[in-house]
Amino acid sequence: MIIAFAAGVVLFLAFIFSMLGLGGAMLYVPLFHIFGFDFKAVAIPTALLLNMISTVSASSVYLRSKMVDVKGAVPLIVSAFIGAPVGAYLTKMVPTGVLILLFAIFMVFVGGRMLFTADRPEQAGAAEARNRFLLIGTGGFIIGLIAGLLGVGGGFLFVPLMLAIGYPAKRAAATSSFVVIFSSFSGFAGHVAAGHFNWPLMISTAVAVLIGSQIGAKVMKEKMKARWIKQLYAIVLLVVAAELLLKLYA
Repeated sequence: MIIAFAAGVVLFLAFIFSMLGLGGAMLYVPLFHIFGFDFKAVAIPTALLLNMISTVSASSVYLRSKMVDVKGAVPLIVSAFIGAPVGAYLTKMVPTGVLILLFAIFMVFVGGRMLFTADRPEQAGAAEARNRFLLIGTGGFIIGLIAGLLGVGGGFLFVPLMLAIGYPAKRAAATSSFVVIFSSFSGFAGHVAAGHFNWPLMISTAVAVLIGSQIGAKVMKEKMKARWIKQLYAIVLLVVAAELLLKLYA
């Protein structure tokens, strides 16, 4: 019963996250934990699997529609992969409470800024091609480092980075979705190798996330306006930040 309910919630969340270029692991992990599943052995690996499936599903739509900047994604993928192990190593040196607080503050800043600037006209191509490549590479390393510290895919950081350097909102979300595939796969493979999985939960929620992400990607491609994407994304960031702060100081 609880697995069926979890699958229903995941279907709805996948619909929302796929429109934002996110996999959803940052909410799937606490969701499964709230439902009573083991945090390390079940919640994290299942969330990473769903992250990967959701972004693969959404990216298939975006790639066919030529919405993904594949060339721009390459330095982001490479630099994030370099930064992630560094962040994972630094985890030993930084208290968990400090990490969560910094994480929440950053999301409030990004979410608030995006919410109040959503109505401004887009400025695609604000950075020259060479500068854009450099900014993505540097930003990708920093995001990978943060993702390694916090154990998340990084999609919620990739999108603001792309928007800041001039990507249109839809192209930023689509490209971020493509990038998150790779970071999610590496994390999931590591957990499976360690024997962390719950097959009934994984299979049922995988089907749900596949359906939800396909619907969400098509809605974003055909009907969503850039302003709506920014506002929805900002709200998600602020809600997650509030959840983290409540748990930290409860």
